[in-house]
Amino acid sequence: MALKTAFLVFDGVAELDFVAPKDVFFASSYLGHQEDVTYTVSATGEPITCLGGLKLLPDYSFATAPRPDILFVPGTADPSPHVQNRQLLEWVKSTSAACLWTAGVCTGAAILLASGVAVGKRITTHWGALEELRKMGGATVLDGVRYVTDGNLITSAGVTAGIDQALWLVGQLYGAAHAHEVQHLLDYYPEPPYAAVV
Repeated sequence: MALKTAFLVFDGVAELDFVAPKDVFFASSYLGHQEDVTYTVSATGEPITCLGGLKLLPDYSFATAPRPDILFVPGTADPSPHVQNRQLLEWVKSTSAACLWTAGVCTGAAILLASGVAVGKRITTHWGALEELRKMGGATVLDGVRYVTDGNLITSAGVTAGIDQALWLVGQLYGAAHAHEVQHLLDYYPEPPYAAVV
């Protein structure tokens, strides 16, 4: 079965929050699941500017996007405008309801909580946003973890933790051996800071 994985994007989205897990799913497709597709979705489909200045033309708008099997909700430096955006929250909630998996990366957890998707769940986020997420209420916020699952919801800590999260998810879909092949293709073997310097 071909799997469709959608990545929500918006002005100010942190590039690595969605590009990194998207690359994991692309590598998975490259290594034998060519029928799987990934795509980006924004409210209007118009060009956006990411947090680091990268310009991006989303593949679809909310109105035109195919229904995904997996939804990734990335974060940003300040999620407060997005947790008050009714259109975005309603799209996230309705889209998530039909997904096999919903994933939040970094402060994307705040969007998932505000939408209702993460209410009553165990979640995590970037270390710098843990207290703000706790103040929102409605979920059990964990720290000191790279990612946490609760039912078909998975949330990760900050930025590069989205890679670990995506690799785990690929393993759930296609087995641990395939996930290790993806990890090897991406040459993703994190070292402690400066430990790999020669």
